[in-house]
Amino acid sequence: MPSLPKFVLFAHNATYDKLHQVATLGLTAAAMGKDVIVVLLFWTIKKLAEGKIDVIDFPPEYALSADEVTRLLQEKRVPKISEMFQEAKVVGKFRVIACSAGLEYMGVDSDSVEKNVDEVMGLPAIISLTADAETKLFI
Repeated sequence: MPSLPKFVLFAHNATYDKLHQVATLGLTAAAMGKDVIVVLLFWTIKKLAEGKIDVIDFPPEYALSADEVTRLLQEKRVPKISEMFQEAKVVGKFRVIACSAGLEYMGVDSDSVEKNVDEVMGLPAIISLTADAETKLFI
């Protein structure tokens, strides 16, 4: 049986708008039969470790619209980031990997991250795992 085409999302930015894109693209790709790998880097690791992955926040340049967009997201019952990650695991192949160096650089407790990811890997292993990906996105 041939392997599924890999769809890789390198998640660096941790504001809600960026994480929403990671979650929706990952969920959609998993539902379409892709082998989805989300690699958490820097700020996404910190946000996950702090238990704030579902916090709706936006970059400062969108401050004027943030309240209205937040209201609309809630009104339309848009699923939380963590819910979309869980749903992606139900509908297809979806893995969340944290970069081990990011744990150190962001000063987070590894236990707080490890319980919320499928694996913690170093960059050489991540690069090897994702080398043959059909799609690679940096968000």
